Amino acid sequence: MSGERPTAAYILSLIGGILILIGSIAVAALAGFLGSMLMLVPFIGGFGALMIAFGVVGLVFGIIVIIGAVMINSGEPSKVRTGSILVLIFSILSLIVSGGGFIIGFILALIGSILGLVWKPSERSMYPPPPPP
Repeated sequence: MSGERPTAAYILSLIGGILILIGSIAVAALAGFLGSMLMLVPFIGGFGALMIAFGVVGLVFGIIVIIGAVMINSGEPSKVRTGSILVLIFSILSLIVSGGGFIIGFILALIGSILGLVWKPSERSMYPPPPPP
């Protein structure tokens, strides 16, 4: 494993994933609270359960974004690329499902995934140093 890593991509993706987790928990908690109030209104009672499901799916998406951020931190070009793609896809999906971590989590994860996708290790870190004479 090389010493060079895409640190900015890792940090931004990790913070974005944490915000997506927090936002999803907030969506689920708010939906549980409002869903209990909506149970009194006919034909709308299932809306609270649907929003709780969106919050749980957003929670899973946030965990996957954090896993992708850890993969970005590995420093191996193939893992960095795979982790960046995971972060990109699931941050976009989290925006659709649960608000993307108050929108800022989505933006941070998006920027982190783009930084991870364009990251290239330097030439000297790709090859081991020559043996001493």
